[in-house]
Amino acid sequence: MAEAKKTLRLTQVKSAIGRKYDQEQTLRSLGLGRIGKTVDQVDNPSVRGMIFKVKHLITVEELDK
Repeated sequence: MAEAKKTLRLTQVKSAIGRKYDQEQTLRSLGLGRIGKTVDQVDNPSVRGMIFKVKHLITVEELDK
């Protein structure tokens, strides 16, 4: 059987204004773009790398699925 994938809930809590261009683009790639927006992403190494780059702008919750 297929292994159940973990899901991460990402919420943007700080603005990207005044941040480096690549950090703004990383937020866009994650599906974020304004304060308070929440998205669910599959937990994998590429998403974890993007989260690490903008960890000071977002909060992360692990969801059980």
